[in-house]
Amino acid sequence: MSDFDMMGLPPKLVARLKDMGLTDPTPIQKQAIPHALNGRDVMGLAQTGTGKTAAFGVPLVAQMLELEGRPAPKTVRGLVLAPTRELATQISVNLRAFADKTNLRVAMVVGGQSINRQIDRLARGVDLLVATPGRLLDLMDRRAVRLDETVFLVLDEADQMLDMGFIHDLRKIAAVLPAERQTMLFSATMPKQMNELAQSYLDRPIRVEVSPPGKAADKVTQEVHFIAKSEKAGLLIELLDKHRDERALVFGRTKHGSEKLMKTLVKAGYAAGSIHGNKSQGQRDRAIAAFKSGEIKVLVATDVAARGLDIPDVKHVYNYDLPNVPDNYVHRIGRTARAGKDGAAVAFCAPDEMGELKAIQKTMGISIPVGSGRPWEAMDIPSDSKPKGRGRGRGRGAGKAAGGQPQAAKPGGNRRRRRRGGKPGGAQGGAPKSTGGGQHVA
Repeated sequence: MSDFDMMGLPPKLVARLKDMGLTDPTPIQKQAIPHALNGRDVMGLAQTGTGKTAAFGVPLVAQMLELEGRPAPKTVRGLVLAPTRELATQISVNLRAFADKTNLRVAMVVGGQSINRQIDRLARGVDLLVATPGRLLDLMDRRAVRLDETVFLVLDEADQMLDMGFIHDLRKIAAVLPAERQTMLFSATMPKQMNELAQSYLDRPIRVEVSPPGKAADKVTQEVHFIAKSEKAGLLIELLDKHRDERALVFGRTKHGSEKLMKTLVKAGYAAGSIHGNKSQGQRDRAIAAFKSGEIKVLVATDVAARGLDIPDVKHVYNYDLPNVPDNYVHRIGRTARAGKDGAAVAFCAPDEMGELKAIQKTMGISIPVGSGRPWEAMDIPSDSKPKGRGRGRGRGAGKAAGGQPQAAKPGGNRRRRRRGGKPGGAQGGAPKSTGGGQHVA
């Protein structure tokens, strides 16, 4: 008998979980599911890759199976809100799997797909609806969907919805929901605005937490390379060449820069693809499918893919550009070392990214080991200076302590200057800072 059997779940759901290979609940599932089954509001905090989808999906399906009758036209009994199309797709796939061979109707509405088809689908009413906030509001404005009979609500990756500016959309949605409902909120981090969101949506919630916010998975090894922007592409190709047969996810900061980097990798002989806000939903879906199947080995992405991309065999994550939001670093590297496997996270740091690196290390409470080079400030190089040529700040073996082990990325050390000057920006690096191509794509 599995732990799921002991939770009081419907036998048909337990059998379905067993068929899916789910017999032992993860820590977040063990803590959240019993409270959810008892009808309590739940606030769950856990790093990405810990099984949050099943933590809310299993009790959601279990309780939906107990409801009588069918949903009325245009109504939704259970609503799951997600910040990105990719995450919404992943959630809907899981919910459909949990509800397989039942009468539950599961639907998804996101941007980038035919709204008329979505209107037709909602006309009959659905039991479970997975949606991005923007598309849901569009449908509400068209009077294609009603939320006055919604008795279950889930906010997944709530912190990212705040980062992406969805707070006003969430307030509009909350205003039309029934006061009598069960709400579950799941997040990997706990920014200050989360308290406001929790007060708006949750009623005396049970808080469950299985890992401190800002903590990476235990089996992720990390390192940072101090390198000029103009030399990043060359170093990436050099490192990718060491594991051509393993999947690698590369994160860029901008849509244009990510697309340009993908084309550079293709020219270098790599099977590479890209996903970002300038891609259609079909293009993004095909790229992810090709990455999952192994048809392409390198996927270049903006933060649109930092969450919701559940591919167990991603061995390497490269932060080609450091994120402006420190928590996004944790989400990015959470794409590897999933399901108990190990993985490697490699970051590139140009002179003008030292601020981002410091913020990341402060958030995580660690000093990321140095793979090569030395911290730029230790070389007296102003943040607006751009090293040129092969002066990567790397040096073969630079940044290694005795015994060949990486040393911590801490300021200080030799004050000797290195060559600097040259053109700003270089390959892939000259794009202005932004919050990533995945913003506001719902």
